[in-house]
Amino acid sequence: MRKKLIIINGVMGVGKTTISKVLYKELENSFWLDGDNCWMMNPFIVDEENKDMVLDNISYILNNFIKNSNSKYILFNWVIHTDEIMSDILSKLNINDVDVHKITLMCSKEVLISRIEEDIKKGLRNDENISRSLERLELYEKMDTVKVDTTNKELIDIVCEIKDIIL
Repeated sequence: MRKKLIIINGVMGVGKTTISKVLYKELENSFWLDGDNCWMMNPFIVDEENKDMVLDNISYILNNFIKNSNSKYILFNWVIHTDEIMSDILSKLNINDVDVHKITLMCSKEVLISRIEEDIKKGLRNDENISRSLERLELYEKMDTVKVDTTNKELIDIVCEIKDIIL
């Protein structure tokens, strides 16, 4: 069996981390990287140096997961909002013998707002995250990825839908 790289992207608050965590536990011989863990800095500064650093971190870790003889599934989730960023990441990976699945999680605007508001109550996000996510939602619709709508679906049903795509 060829290894599988499963890239799960979507706007902030759509459920990438939650779904990836469950999927990671469901797939034997899986490795998982949440892209946010490659950009943990205080204060959070978006500039060219930091963007380059994050992409280097991501590619280094994913390439190590790919070359590990124990890996069958490599999960990667992040807020990749353009095909250009997706291509930039993929160009840095050794994926000659790897099947790549690009999956974008989507949901309705109302559900997205509700999910982010729940995160705000928990202290995980702030009000600004709602407008930023809504502004970028349209970008994800245009991407060359398989779309999975998470609106009003149970977590396990979303995971099963993704498993049907990748298996």
